[in-house]
Amino acid sequence: MQRERRYAHITYFVIDVFLITFSFYLPYCFRYNQSLVPQNLPFFQRYILLFLLWGLVLVILLYNQRLYYTERALTIPKEIGRVFSCVVVASVLSGVAVFLLQMKFFSRLVFGQTFLLLFFSLSLWRVMKRIFIRYRLVQGFYNSNVLIVGAGSTGYALAEEIKNNPYLGLNIVGFVDDAKEEQVLNYNILGKTGDLKRVVQQHFVDEIYVSTPSERRQVSEILTLGKNLKKTVRVLADNFTLLENNIDQEGKNGLPFENVIFPFGRIRLDYLGRIPLIGYINGGLHGTERLIKRLLDVVVAGLALILLSPLFMLIAFLIKLDSPGPVFYNSLRCGKKGRLFNFYKFRSMVLGAENNKKALRCKSEVKGPAFKIKNDPRITALGRLLRRYSLDELPQLINVLKGDMSLVGPRPPTPEEVEEYETWQMRRLDIRPGITCLWQVRGRSDLSFYKWVKWDLWYIDNWSFALDLKVLYWTILAVINRKGAY
Repeated sequence: MQRERRYAHITYFVIDVFLITFSFYLPYCFRYNQSLVPQNLPFFQRYILLFLLWGLVLVILLYNQRLYYTERALTIPKEIGRVFSCVVVASVLSGVAVFLLQMKFFSRLVFGQTFLLLFFSLSLWRVMKRIFIRYRLVQGFYNSNVLIVGAGSTGYALAEEIKNNPYLGLNIVGFVDDAKEEQVLNYNILGKTGDLKRVVQQHFVDEIYVSTPSERRQVSEILTLGKNLKKTVRVLADNFTLLENNIDQEGKNGLPFENVIFPFGRIRLDYLGRIPLIGYINGGLHGTERLIKRLLDVVVAGLALILLSPLFMLIAFLIKLDSPGPVFYNSLRCGKKGRLFNFYKFRSMVLGAENNKKALRCKSEVKGPAFKIKNDPRITALGRLLRRYSLDELPQLINVLKGDMSLVGPRPPTPEEVEEYETWQMRRLDIRPGITCLWQVRGRSDLSFYKWVKWDLWYIDNWSFALDLKVLYWTILAVINRKGAY
């Protein structure tokens, strides 16, 4: 199911790119040629530059409005409304760029026709897609098996709403309830809440609907079970607040945020007809998300390497003057799914520093597998300056271009550190490691390893393009403030 969704997201993205390109090309070509055959195309490079900007902004907006997913409960008018708002915002921003850059060559006719064609084409294909999918759902294809927890009045209302809306593609397999034994709307009671794991596996359940939000401890246990089984869990949003129920390893509240965190992955408010539901969606990066993140990595890392090349040469020259040894420090690190890769940094320690690591291990100032010392005797004078401003990390831009790392993500651990990980900490390796991450902008090396991991897992479960941009901005501020860097 998850793999099919990834392919669908990528397919939607490819179709959008084609339609956006067509919507740009057709008005422009007809404006100057009166045909589709490109002959005399004035200001071609300038038009292409603006079209690229316009298209990139539009794709990002479409993604943020979840238009690369098919939310089954979303109505056609609401989906068209989302498309319209995205096209309007992207067009306004492009119009502002035309005005500020004084692009007097740009035809207002081309601009208006492009706007209309974008809205019409992107809306039409989504309407056709939704009609086709709804037809297939009614025929019994792509259905999701649903189990409802709680057979009371709210459980009855959930079942009735699902039954009355077959286009949602939800197939109720039954209920679990600790009190009732009789049928509800001709659906069987398949067991008690203690039998939930067995019922989910035995009946191939895809989604769990919880109609008893007031049972906080029970809801927390169901969410944890759903996470472990990689099932979507939706909870009736009736005065419901999601609370942390994880083991507190630090004697406080164990939360990476000061007061509260949504620990179970991505949280989203959905509606099943008239009923509001808080949905836990199995976290991680999929399909279009990975493509957008990788595009950001390549563009930013490539530009940064070009712009910072003089600084690279200056640092290399100073390292050679400061102490004997190579310019770069290479070490094996664990990347996505534990894959080993060569990790690059500017050398900030004396030659042979790795040989003294075991002797200094007892002085580590970070609890857990990680190794950090504020006044490490192996660091050179220049190395201390490089670390203070994180300049030693710049060669990792090469790792980003190679695909070993990302700009934002959990910091890459050594194989020795991974050997000491607890099972729940292994999720840090679910995505590519990054040059910067959330815990670095929160406190950098001043935070405990436990909080590092909690921040990393929250990032993995709640990734967004906007979040990456925020982390990059916060990283610049953290480097300037020099807090926690050593």
